[in-house]
Amino acid sequence: MFIRRFSLWLAAIMLFAGCSYVSSTVPITGRRQLSFVPQSQLISSSMDSYNQLISQSKLSTDQQKTQLVVTVGNRIANAAEQFMRENGMEKDLQNYHWEFNLIEDDKTVNAFCMPGGKIAVYTGILPVTKDDTGLAVVMGHEVAHALANHGGERMSQLLLTQMGETGLSMALSKQPAQTKALMMQAYGAGTQIGILLPYSRSHELEADHIGLVLMAKASYDPRAAIPFWQRMSESGGKRPPAFLSTHPAPEKRIEDIRKELPEALKYYKQP
Repeated sequence: MFIRRFSLWLAAIMLFAGCSYVSSTVPITGRRQLSFVPQSQLISSSMDSYNQLISQSKLSTDQQKTQLVVTVGNRIANAAEQFMRENGMEKDLQNYHWEFNLIEDDKTVNAFCMPGGKIAVYTGILPVTKDDTGLAVVMGHEVAHALANHGGERMSQLLLTQMGETGLSMALSKQPAQTKALMMQAYGAGTQIGILLPYSRSHELEADHIGLVLMAKASYDPRAAIPFWQRMSESGGKRPPAFLSTHPAPEKRIEDIRKELPEALKYYKQP
């Protein structure tokens, strides 16, 4: 009986999804995606989070490094907007308000992007990027996350997962406590390993793909992505197994980049 009840709950979720989702195509890769979160709500909440993080962080006072981040970021963002105009996506430009900051933290080898184009780079990644072309790999990757609306897609996945968990809990309400606990644990592990983590890894690979094209359009040599990710791999510590990681294995990442370089090089014109 509880399986039938859970099936009915899932049917209700799919009905909700059919009425409320927004289907769109990811630029450059052409992948179809679903989003249940309105862009206005997503950007508003992400801006609040970004501003709070920036206010609590120590921004770099090195004007040369800060200007490098801003310059490279703007070149990549301009390339992204140019691509959107060339492909009939002008109406989506209103969703992006680019901002680039350099956070003083030499121990953090990272960068991140919020929906709407709010990007922060940590000083710890600059020794790995080495120069403006290496930094363009990072900025292309981060701008790609915004362009592909990965934040909205991720939030939609979490929303569906939480709705499914609620439905399963209701369906198991009359089952023994031990049975309910085991089923809920299995559901949690299944969604993490089967849905959320793979999507995180696929988002990373998709951002690599889009980022190559964006940096090439901005006149940065996309071939620099391979040595950059090799350096990133060498700088990393012990990693979890690939199937439990939100990021793809370095070997997989570099292999895919090699396959995508011919496409990116079509856009590359030396300055």
